Amino acid sequence: MNYLSYAKDYLMNTYGQLPIVFTHGEGCKLYDTEEKEYLDLTSGIGVSCLGYNNKNWVKAVTDQVKKLAHTSNIFLNIPSLTLAKKLTEAAGMSKVFFANSGAEANECAIKLARKYSYLKYGEGRGTIITLKKSFHGRTLTTLKATGQKKFHKYFGPFPQGFKYSDVDINSLKENLDSSVCAIMMEAIQGEGGVNPLPQDFVDEVFKIAKKNDILIIFDEVQCGMGRTGKLFGYKNYNVEPDIVSTAKGLAGGLPIGAVLCSKKLEDTFVPGDHGSTFGGNLVSTAAANCVIDTLTSPGFLDEVAEKGLFIKDFFKKANSKNITDIRGIGLMVGIEINSDSASKVQKETLKNGVLVLTAGPNVIRLLPPLIISKEELRSGLNILLDTINSSL
Repeated sequence: MNYLSYAKDYLMNTYGQLPIVFTHGEGCKLYDTEEKEYLDLTSGIGVSCLGYNNKNWVKAVTDQVKKLAHTSNIFLNIPSLTLAKKLTEAAGMSKVFFANSGAEANECAIKLARKYSYLKYGEGRGTIITLKKSFHGRTLTTLKATGQKKFHKYFGPFPQGFKYSDVDINSLKENLDSSVCAIMMEAIQGEGGVNPLPQDFVDEVFKIAKKNDILIIFDEVQCGMGRTGKLFGYKNYNVEPDIVSTAKGLAGGLPIGAVLCSKKLEDTFVPGDHGSTFGGNLVSTAAANCVIDTLTSPGFLDEVAEKGLFIKDFFKKANSKNITDIRGIGLMVGIEINSDSASKVQKETLKNGVLVLTAGPNVIRLLPPLIISKEELRSGLNILLDTINSSL
């Protein structure tokens, strides 16, 4: 059966999809309709953090499906209540709201910040500063929050109330005025090129925010849930934000998003302010409980951090003339090459049985499953390096 023709005939042309149809997976390997094996260094863009067919994850999901898949949020359910306790305690936050995706989580974070400011200061204080090269989602509001003009074409008029700063304190100060209620940033700008924020910049942002009673929102949709070797990317900076959004890897393959808040915001929302039909879904939260149990098990995140250093060391020792920079934290790594050929490298690497991502025209992005072994990494990195050297 020619499933590729189905894509052409029935799917909207939104993704520029590669001509592969996957049917099943095991560990860090995926298999297509021809049973060809691929080593996955993408984990579904940071989603399948425990790899594929993880026995504990499968059991958690199937056990819950057999019991109950959905109830209205008029009622409580055990998986979401359990996850709320585990996630807030592990994050050191106060309360959580469950959504379905990263974009929805960021929408919630924006609403939460604006209502908090409205209750305290009244109207006219709803502006949120985000960073250039940021990416916060595909809804109209989160698209406008994204600090990349290329995403703003075609879809206006947009919701207002956003300003964009360079990753530079002087630029941030130039955007400050009495209308600003929050600053929103990613610890590592994933779609913007895998750019970790400088420590001194983060420190200064927090000083400014504290002085002006401005909230700090960390978008941890891509770099959260153990991706950097810590539960959240911001924990690499020794800071405590007011609001944290997360999604992607939280349920290890099922749709979910979450917004965590500090104690000072815990009573900002009241019934009717926000909601989600599928938010806190029993099956997704059952899966997420398995993920959080794995991430918080002794030594797991230390191994993630160690494997991130292994990747960087591998490419530094390779000393390829085609690679100009290696950056990232943990298992979120960007490999900058000396030409705008990242897409070409991705396609050639795919032919050689390894999946990688891009982050702009000249950056190869790696987001492997957190459970990947060093032996698997070494194998995949050797293929990627050979492809970079032979195709550029």
